[in-house]
Amino acid sequence: MNKKHLFLTLLIIGTACWGISFPVTKMAVTGVSQPIFLLYRFGLATLVLAIVFFRQLKKTTKKSFIGGVLLSIPLTAAIYFQTWGLQHTSASQCAFIAGMTVVVVPILKWLVYRKTVAAKIWLAGLVALAGLFVISIKGSLTIGLGDLFTIIGAIGFAGYLIQVERYSATGNDIIPTIVPMFLTCTVIMLGFALSDTRASWLPDKPTFWPGIAYCALLSTAFMYTVSNISQRYIAAEKVAIIYLFEPVFAAVAAYFLLDETLSWRLAVGGTLIVAGTIISEIRSRRPGIKPLSPAPAIE
Repeated sequence: MNKKHLFLTLLIIGTACWGISFPVTKMAVTGVSQPIFLLYRFGLATLVLAIVFFRQLKKTTKKSFIGGVLLSIPLTAAIYFQTWGLQHTSASQCAFIAGMTVVVVPILKWLVYRKTVAAKIWLAGLVALAGLFVISIKGSLTIGLGDLFTIIGAIGFAGYLIQVERYSATGNDIIPTIVPMFLTCTVIMLGFALSDTRASWLPDKPTFWPGIAYCALLSTAFMYTVSNISQRYIAAEKVAIIYLFEPVFAAVAAYFLLDETLSWRLAVGGTLIVAGTIISEIRSRRPGIKPLSPAPAIE
């Protein structure tokens, strides 16, 4: 298995962790200070990653540290607003809007960096997004406060994906930025937590600490490390499409954790998501046919 296929596999596993984190986070953060939850989540992830990447940490340069700080800004915004959105809207609604990242990535590239992407990526995104719509939307779609927070989070996460791709595509080693990135996320959340005068720093809610452990170790430390390294080999648009598996795993997790029932939506929507992923990986073999100025990513 080459590195690209290896990281595709790891991304799918990590996306499962993310999907499961939807009901886990909702159970852990309801009725608890959100900044406190994210502070502990980022703090534990930083500690674990500092141990795992201890040798690389000793080689941290000013450039990699600044790179990590810059990456932390859109990432912190994305996770903060998505977590906030979960407290004001249903998990399925939040999952759908968060999945807008797959469309936001090429749009941001086009608007900010004037970079066009291959037509197949747009097609793959629309097909996968249709699958996400089938899975997540039940009844009429309305834009509420939670939806708005989640949209802001999707924009932040798209910006984060693009910045990781741009940093990696110039030949920079992304690994030295990981610990500084999460350390900065922790510091930012510490500031928010200190400003929350009504927050309890040691919540006694039974689901809080297991939620911290799960989100810090699996959906943060493991997944973001795999995500960052994988973008040496996989373009941001394709990474975003893989993330659309998230609601599939979220639906399965919700069945076991929240007693939600599964339906035909999962089968149909999941099939469309898989189809979108396959489309994104198809290469044109017809001579003389060239894609539309693909983004400068190392694939």
